[in-house]
Amino acid sequence: MRTLLSNLKIAVPENIFLKDPESSELGKRIIENSILLIDAIGFDAFTFKKLGEKIGSNESSIYRYFESKHKLLLYLSSWYWGWIEYQLVLETHSISDKKEKLLKAIDIVCRTIKTDQSYTHINEVALNNIIINENSKSFLTKEVDQENKDGYFVIYKRIVNRLSDIIKNSQPDYPFPDSLASTILDGGLHQHFLKDHFKSITSCNENISPSNFFTNLTINTLKL
Repeated sequence: MRTLLSNLKIAVPENIFLKDPESSELGKRIIENSILLIDAIGFDAFTFKKLGEKIGSNESSIYRYFESKHKLLLYLSSWYWGWIEYQLVLETHSISDKKEKLLKAIDIVCRTIKTDQSYTHINEVALNNIIINENSKSFLTKEVDQENKDGYFVIYKRIVNRLSDIIKNSQPDYPFPDSLASTILDGGLHQHFLKDHFKSITSCNENISPSNFFTNLTINTLKL
């Protein structure tokens, strides 16, 4: 899978950025260092001025790629979900057993992220931290409906639909496949957050992962 991914470009909706950051070394440095900086100080404290200082470039050069830090967060979120989608497709396509395929899909979207050397300018572990901690800020805005119409969340919705289809195939009579799919996807992030910050209100820990929890929940819900 790693060899295949190294030859694939994660396709982020073009209207999120002004200039494709994958098209230049400066753009890749912007992405690489924005991930590290947001992971270190948080999205609220993050500014293009601080990023410019980190990469040794003018703040104005960053604005040639993204019109705002909100658009940058949308880019990072879209790239992350596109990366997860590729893993979901590649790791489940040859599984014929419907239950096994569903359980593998749950593991892929909920598992703890490890470093992937396929994209040298992307620290996937740091990006995963950002998605866990900051992803909701990409859509909890007054502009969410218009941004949805503009296609900013197309990759996120597509991966929910893929997971929903796998649920339908494993249990065609289940009436809420879309709701279960989106609950698994967002709930996985939330359980990772609770495990790291609110240990007293989650059963997830070093021995029980969010994947374990949602696997158990899904099996019992679908009566597989």
